[in-house]
Amino acid sequence: MASPGKRSFLIRMPPELIEAIERAASSDLRSTNAEIEVLLREALARRGVKLKGKGDKSPGGG
Repeated sequence: MASPGKRSFLIRMPPELIEAIERAASSDLRSTNAEIEVLLREALARRGVKLKGKGDKSPGGG
């Protein structure tokens, strides 16, 4: 179940990508879901895409 204020959606990706994300999440002491969120936020920031709304937090822990 999604956290309050968050939407859920299905994403398909190759098993090797999921495994790499799981390893990164484990080393960062995050859940796989939280790691994917951080990776997406970092990628958007590198592209200069700004987030709108309450959920606008920096990847480092804002």
